[in-house]
Amino acid sequence: MARLVEPLQSAPVRTFPARPRPIVKATDLGSAQVLKHLDLYLVSDAFGDIHPDSRGMGLYDGDTRILSCSALRVAGERPIVLHSDPGGSWRGVVQATNPEYRKDPGDKMGGAETILRQTISIGRERTIAEAYRERLDIQNHGPTTFDLDVELELDADYADIFEVRGYARSSRGELLPIEVTAGGGLVFGYLGRDAVTVRTHVAFDPAPELEAATDDQGGSVVARWRAPLRPGERRIFSWTVHPTSEPDQAVHGLDPDALDPGHAHATWLDAGARIETDNELVNQVISRSMSDLRLLESTDPQGEPFIAAGVPWFTTLFGRDSLITSLQSLPFLPRLAVETLEILAGRQATAEDPWRDAEPGKILHELRTGEMSRTGELPFSPYYGSIDATPLWLILLGETHDWTGDDALVERYWPNALAALDWIDKWGDRDGDGFVEYERKAETGLRNQGWKDSTEAIRWLDGSLAETPIALAEVQGYVFDAKRRMARLARHRGDATLADRLDAEALELQRRFAQAFRLADGSIAMALDRSKRPVDTIGSNPGHCLWSGIVPVDQAPAVAAMLGTPAMDSGWGLRTYAADQPGYNPIGYHIGSVWPHDNAIIAAGLTRYGFREQAASIAAAMLEATMRPVAAPLARAHQRRGAPKGRAARGGRPPLSRRSRPLAGLSRRCRRASDHGPSRRRCRRAPHRARRGRPPSRAAPARAAADPWRAGPTAPAAARWACSPSPCPGAPRRAG
Repeated sequence: MARLVEPLQSAPVRTFPARPRPIVKATDLGSAQVLKHLDLYLVSDAFGDIHPDSRGMGLYDGDTRILSCSALRVAGERPIVLHSDPGGSWRGVVQATNPEYRKDPGDKMGGAETILRQTISIGRERTIAEAYRERLDIQNHGPTTFDLDVELELDADYADIFEVRGYARSSRGELLPIEVTAGGGLVFGYLGRDAVTVRTHVAFDPAPELEAATDDQGGSVVARWRAPLRPGERRIFSWTVHPTSEPDQAVHGLDPDALDPGHAHATWLDAGARIETDNELVNQVISRSMSDLRLLESTDPQGEPFIAAGVPWFTTLFGRDSLITSLQSLPFLPRLAVETLEILAGRQATAEDPWRDAEPGKILHELRTGEMSRTGELPFSPYYGSIDATPLWLILLGETHDWTGDDALVERYWPNALAALDWIDKWGDRDGDGFVEYERKAETGLRNQGWKDSTEAIRWLDGSLAETPIALAEVQGYVFDAKRRMARLARHRGDATLADRLDAEALELQRRFAQAFRLADGSIAMALDRSKRPVDTIGSNPGHCLWSGIVPVDQAPAVAAMLGTPAMDSGWGLRTYAADQPGYNPIGYHIGSVWPHDNAIIAAGLTRYGFREQAASIAAAMLEATMRPVAAPLARAHQRRGAPKGRAARGGRPPLSRRSRPLAGLSRRCRRASDHGPSRRRCRRAPHRARRGRPPSRAAPARAAADPWRAGPTAPAAARWACSPSPCPGAPRRAG
C-alpha cells in the first residue's frame, strides 16, 4: 500500500521498558468488530477496546499486529455501552455512558462526590485511512462538576498473524524500549529476526500524562488525561496510530484512497453495475454485499490491488479465493477480474520448489508478508499448494474475455496461459493417467489442496482419510472447462492446431471421468484416492462438476438427485458433507458446514443442466439466511419435512445450530448455517428423483460453458450475488 506517513517527531526524551507478554491464541471472534481500509484493519470488542483474549484483537498492518492493547477507562471503570455500530468498513462509532461513580466505594448512600449513572456521554469515533484515528468525546449532562480522569492502556507485541492463530515459534525478535517523543507521543518498536524494524507511532491531542502500566494492567504504558468537567461541558481527546518499517516494506508516495476512504469507497461502488429489484430486502443484500466486497480490497507490498480472502485471519492474497470471487463478481465489477489475473500472473511459478509446492506454470495458493513468512519459518512467501488455482485462472481469463471482449487482455496473458496449460499436463497429472491430482512435497505443506483443504475433508464412509495422491472430482471439471475455454481463445487468435488439441483433450478427459468417477447409483464420487478407487462419501464436490460441464447429460439427474437429498440440504443451503455419514459435523470446516460460494457454484451448475427449480430453491435459501430472523427458516424447514422426496429440495431436519467460526472470509453478509447432528440412517441417493426440469440437449452445456454465470431469472441470487469461498460470520439475520 502506498501509505501517507506522518513525519517523525523529534528525538525521544525518555523511554519505558517494553513488557513482553504471552500471545493468546485466537480461537473465536465472538462479538468482535472489524474496521478495515486497504492493509490496515482493526479487530476490537463492541466497546472499541483491544485487549488480550482469545479473539485475537488488535490493530494489524497486513500480517503484523502493530497494536495489541488499547483499553479505555473513565474514573477507573469501563463505561457502559449503549450502542456500538461498525458503520462503514473504515469507520465506526461507539456510544457509551457511565455507571454510578463514587469517590468512596463504601458510601452506599451517595453524597456530594457521587456522579449519578448515565449522566456522562462518552462517544468513540474510530476511522481507518492512512492511519488509525480515534476521537473521544465526553460531555457532562449532570449537575455536578467533577474531576474527569481518562486513561488509555497501550501496548504493541508485533505478533505475526500465524502466532495469533496459534503457531508456536522457537524464538521471536526483540521488543524495543518504548520511546516518548518531545511532542508527548509514543513510539513502540520491534526488531524482527529478519532485521526488519517495525514501529508503531502514537500521537495524542492534547498530550496526556504518560506512566508505566502496573502489573495488573494489560498494556505497557498508560496515557492519562485529567481535567475538571463542569455541567454541560465537553472535552475532546484524540489519538492517531500508524506504522513504519525499516527497511521500508511499502511503496513510497501518497495514496489518495488512503487519505479519503469514504470517497474511495463511493468511487469503487460507482464504478460497478447498479442492480435494483422490486424487492427492497434483496436490494439491501446486494448493497451490503458490494460494500463488504469493497472492504476486502487490499494491496500487496508493490501497491497492486487484490481482493483478500477474509478478515481478519485471511486478509491476504489467496489464489483460489480471489479467482472465484472475481468470477462471481464479473457482471458487477470486471475490473476485479483483470486485477486478479494480473497479480496472479505476476507471481506464477517459474521453477520447482518443494518447500513451497511450486512448479513451473502453477498459480499461487497463498501470499503472506509477515515475519514468519519472511524468515522462512513458514512457506507462504508465496505458497503454491493449491491444485485448483491454476485451472481456475484459465477459466477466469476465458470468462473475462467473454464478458469484456478484451483481446489485448488475452494477448498480454497468453504466455501465462500456455505455462498454466503446460503445468496441468506435466505437473498436475503426476502419474500420467489423465487426471490432475495432488500430494504435498514437504511436511509443512497442506495435506489437502483443493478448496476443501482441511485435513479431514476427504474421507471414506468409515471415517478414515483418503490417501494421497488424490484426484478431486471438481478439479477434473475445472481442467475440462479450462481447456475448452483456452481452445476457444486459441481459435479466436488463429491457432487452430492448439484449439483442436485442447478440445480433443477435454473430450477425452470427460469420457474417462465418466467411467472412473461414476458410482453404482449413477452419481459422482468425491475423488479418487492413491489406488484410483472412487471415494464414495457424499459431499458437495459433484455439484461443481455440473458447473464445469464435465458431467455427461445422462448422468446429471443422478447428481442433482444426490444433491437434493435431505442429508445434503440444510434448509439454508447445501452442506459440504451429507448429514447421515460418519464424521459429519455441522460446524466442521468442510464436513457439514454450508459455504455460500459452494452453493453458488452448485446452483449455477444445476441451472446449466435444466434443474432450475432446484437451483432457485438454493438461491432462495441463501437469501433467506441473509434477510430473515431465525424463526422463518425454522418454520419453513418444519413445514417441508413431510413433503414428498421428489419435491423436498429443502427438506430434512430444521436447522437448530447456527454458529460462526473464525473468518476465512467476510466478503458478503451471507451467513453460514448448519443443523443438528446426523441421523443414523445412510443417505439413500438412488430413490430420490431429480427436480422437475428437462435435461438440456448435448449442445446446451457447450453454450452454458461460455457463459456459466448467467444463470437466468430463476436462480440469480446464488449464481451472481454469492460469497467468496470462505464462510462468513454470524447467525442468519437481516443484512445491513
